[in-house]
Amino acid sequence: MRETRTLAGAAGSAVAPDRVLATVLFTDIVDSTDRAARLGDRAWRDLLTGHDALIRQRLSEFGGRALDSAGDGVFATFDGPARAIQCAQAIVHGAKGFGLELRAGLHTGECELHGDKLAGIAVHTGARVARLAAPAEVLVSQTVKDLVAGSGIEFDDRGVHELKGVPGEWRLNRVAGSS
Repeated sequence: MRETRTLAGAAGSAVAPDRVLATVLFTDIVDSTDRAARLGDRAWRDLLTGHDALIRQRLSEFGGRALDSAGDGVFATFDGPARAIQCAQAIVHGAKGFGLELRAGLHTGECELHGDKLAGIAVHTGARVARLAAPAEVLVSQTVKDLVAGSGIEFDDRGVHELKGVPGEWRLNRVAGSS
């Protein structure tokens, strides 16, 4: 059971939410609505079944935990950014075997715990990074890149971006490979 902490301040007491450092991964199937319309409901559901099995297998393999899915994407968390990158690469590559193109985005930051769910600006940041990823691309925040320094993972700079609703400017990097 988690301990709840109370902070005393000038305005009185407030309950401090539990926070954890986590790497968040968001994936999305590129052009999923168009693809579903072309295939029809049954064929699309069959394709998603394979997609979902791939996601579960790769998350298990790399120590990730799925927190939510939107039918054509997943929100997962990891306790290490290098494993999260490797998992994202394996998912994006594996989806090609189903004829799917995925995009993936990652960010590491402090997240608020709400039961077994994660929330907060770090989660929003990860989602916004994923939205900017090109098809078949794994895109990461500079935070993730900095944390995996020395891991052999290589990156290409994608420049500085504003992330809708997230304060400040964010340098993003495309995962180029591993040595």
